[in-house]
Amino acid sequence: MKYKELAMLLKNAAEQGTAKAIEEEHPIPDRLTKAEAYRLYGRSNVDRWLREGLISPLQPTNTSQIFLDRPELETIAASSNRITYLPVTDR
Repeated sequence: MKYKELAMLLKNAAEQGTAKAIEEEHPIPDRLTKAEAYRLYGRSNVDRWLREGLISPLQPTNTSQIFLDRPELETIAASSNRITYLPVTDR
């Protein structure tokens, strides 16, 4: 096993362990309001992901709030989706 592969495995294990410990101590809801998503991931990122169709809002229940799927947000935030973030001249 190469050093980079081992480092990536250890990094992923640490992130998963941390997430599990936090979830056990303070459960995190599976859906976030748009305002909460803005605070966690940044307004420009969330708006860009919505505009590009990388995430989609959940069907609102009897409220006017827009909810977003937290696991979906985490997946998009962790992925490399910066191609549209770069200026056209740099793409």
